[in-house]
Amino acid sequence: MTRALRTARTGAVLTFVLAGLMCGSMTVRIPALSDKLGLSEASVGVTLLVWGLGALVTMQSMRRVMTRFGSRSVLRIGAPLCAATLALLAFAPTYPLLLVTAGLFGMAFGSVDVAMNAQGSAVERAYGRPLMNGMHAGWCVGAISAGLLGTAAIAAGLSSTAHLALIALLSLPLLVVISRTYLPDPVTAEDGQAGTRHRMPPVVYLLGAIAFCAFMVEGTVADWNGLYLRDVVGAPEALATLGYPVLEAGMLLGRLGGDRVRARFGARGMIMASGLVTAAMFAVVLTASTAVVAIATMFLVGIGVATISPVALSLAGGAVANPGPAIAQTGAMGYAGLLLGPVVIGFISDVATLRTALGIAVVLGLLIAVAARFLPRAGTRIPAAPVETPDRELSMAA
Repeated sequence: MTRALRTARTGAVLTFVLAGLMCGSMTVRIPALSDKLGLSEASVGVTLLVWGLGALVTMQSMRRVMTRFGSRSVLRIGAPLCAATLALLAFAPTYPLLLVTAGLFGMAFGSVDVAMNAQGSAVERAYGRPLMNGMHAGWCVGAISAGLLGTAAIAAGLSSTAHLALIALLSLPLLVVISRTYLPDPVTAEDGQAGTRHRMPPVVYLLGAIAFCAFMVEGTVADWNGLYLRDVVGAPEALATLGYPVLEAGMLLGRLGGDRVRARFGARGMIMASGLVTAAMFAVVLTASTAVVAIATMFLVGIGVATISPVALSLAGGAVANPGPAIAQTGAMGYAGLLLGPVVIGFISDVATLRTALGIAVVLGLLIAVAARFLPRAGTRIPAAPVETPDRELSMAA
């Protein structure tokens, strides 16, 4: 591998790390932002909804943008904007301005999310082997770092404004430097027409449905596991808060080893197994009699669900010549699940119980396993992107 290709891989991973750091930092300082502006729980919920809708709206519009400009150009503009809008959010003096800046931050993040996955797909093609899980492991590193830095900032008495502004100021120049490492996307006239005028291949929508289920599980577990552990299992609040970091640790481990597992067993079998493991392990969480057992099993849930969405996005990027539009489609479908999941759980828990509502994660894991059976048995071919030597072809069986 050339030095330029290794540098491009490092740049893609660091983009995932910084994206996870910025989003995670906003999340951990939500309580402080709420105190700063005197917000109710409903107002906080609306703020998060505006952020999520901003991201979703951008993702829905990215097929045409990615076809025309490619991931490299989008990241060079969108990633610095993501840092800049985080800084604006940090300094928002009123609730209406907080909503505006949250929406802008969400829109910038939506473009970055699609583009960094497309860039990951371009690097993956150039390498000729699975790499996407390792890149998503970078997101986990960023999210975990955000939690640790947030804890340190709170312990040091740093205000949410100063903390988020520092994260933005750290991320902005790094993203500008990293932007020099990105690879161009492969673009063909035929694929450009498919990205803007016609429907994607059916497999892209199937992968979008799989990503929808996986993201819905991730959102459900991340947002509700603490309340479940405290109110249903009876864990002390200090112990209940461990559920999410334990889940993230499991996801990090799963993604660090996911590319090797995929190369050994194939994408189709990996997604099927991951769906079954997710369903089985979360069933154990829901039937656990003690908090220790439930929290320990959260680690296994994280390992199970970790690789599903990265592999789905990787396969979508390999389904067409230009990965950007297909990843935009799959990512938008998946992100809708991330937004919808916590809302559905809240509704069902109101009419039934929280344990019953969380059973949807078990059902979703089974649906992922069933849907994976309809993927091509031989895997989705990932065509190579030319790097430095245009006539050279590298291809990889998913």
